[in-house]
Amino acid sequence: MTMSTLRVHKKTDVTEITFSGRTRLRELLEAHGLMPDMPCAGNGTCGKCYGYLDTEKVLTCQAWVDKDADLYLHEKKILSKIKTDGEMPSFDIADQSGYGVAVDIGTTTVVLRIVDLKTGKILPAVSIENPQRTLSADVIGRIQACVDHGKLPVLNGLINDVIQDLKKHALKENGLKDTDIVKTVVTGNTTMLYLYTNRYPKSLAYNPFIADCLFGFTENGVTYPPCFGAFVGADIYTAITASGLIRKNETALLIDLGTNGEIALFHDGKITCCATACGPVFEATGVGCGGHAGPGAIDHFWIEDGKIKYSVIGNEEAHHVCGSGIIDAIAVLLELGEIDETGAMAEPYELAPGIFLDPKDVRQLQLGKGAICGGIRTLIAREGVKEKDIKTLYIAGGFGSYISLKSAVAIGLFPPELEDAAKVIGNAALSGAIMMLLGADKSFEPSSVETECINLAQEPDFSDLYMESMFFE
Repeated sequence: MTMSTLRVHKKTDVTEITFSGRTRLRELLEAHGLMPDMPCAGNGTCGKCYGYLDTEKVLTCQAWVDKDADLYLHEKKILSKIKTDGEMPSFDIADQSGYGVAVDIGTTTVVLRIVDLKTGKILPAVSIENPQRTLSADVIGRIQACVDHGKLPVLNGLINDVIQDLKKHALKENGLKDTDIVKTVVTGNTTMLYLYTNRYPKSLAYNPFIADCLFGFTENGVTYPPCFGAFVGADIYTAITASGLIRKNETALLIDLGTNGEIALFHDGKITCCATACGPVFEATGVGCGGHAGPGAIDHFWIEDGKIKYSVIGNEEAHHVCGSGIIDAIAVLLELGEIDETGAMAEPYELAPGIFLDPKDVRQLQLGKGAICGGIRTLIAREGVKEKDIKTLYIAGGFGSYISLKSAVAIGLFPPELEDAAKVIGNAALSGAIMMLLGADKSFEPSSVETECINLAQEPDFSDLYMESMFFE
């Protein structure tokens, strides 16, 4: 009898199940411990166990499979260990009533907040892992999934479903109804907005990478801030808004550390920005001992009495290292002489019982930090700016909120001259979206000044500066 294979994608794991003939999906999943929660006991009435069978949305308790197929599952688990707050400047709110919803669609995490438009009160945030990680951890992989494998319906369905879940949860927690919501602003990088709005991202897949939609409009009752380019999105637009840097009218840098590191320079009344591919190392998913921030993750290392000490989120037994811990780990191993300036290390180093950092992990970190620092140096040199001219270095994003600035400088994540200028502003992308909901003055927004998005690959100095920045000075 012909055998078929069901590939079950859950978070970043893939389990292959072989079977023969026409088989109930539920039986296959239960046999391998993969069946989602079924509050209705599998009667098909609650809808909680849905997934995507190839591109079709199905209830896993009811569906059948009779050929090779891919099944995409995700867990609807509201997160608490994620940075949802961000700074914002003082501003006057518009005269309006009702409630608004602000959403930040991150590559890794989705965050939603409800705002009282009359009073300006910001209600508690709800967040969840982006279920699109089931297909790929980064934007490039998700673009390829659409262009090469026709997965746009899956990616679109996953993100729309999860945002609806967050919204329902937030409304219930605050005693509100869906009819109370009168405005919505959704921010995110360009790829995330393409996938959320069901736009085919072919223009993002091929050189010269010129997006055929840069948003900056309201569609179906949802406002989308403008994107700067294919890989510098609306999240940077709203982060700049929340930083208030335009109103300060000083030379400043803003960076968002993540799988797609984005950098913006404000100088002489102009914003110049770029993106640089960092890979997943800053979120620790590209490192052997790495994992997401949450209970059991080592978030910081330091040296005390000549020995390496560490802290664990939730005070639980350590079982992996998150992004901020990876940066600290490299910094302390450099201080102890276990890693030299080229990144070489003699052998894997045990950071904690059963948790090792090896040469491949160090190399991944070098690639990521070299991309960020090389991008910064290229951008400021292009605009005729020196490090000493930069008054403030704004560090935005959830990951940037938890890193040690001392460790970041020690590994060369950004030029050492900028350490004293650094200011962590949290989830500024979401804060900027909230400002737009509340009708903040347009002079906070990048659209009020000249802007330019550059492609680092076309900058003649970037390759050399990138290579130089990979070293540990």
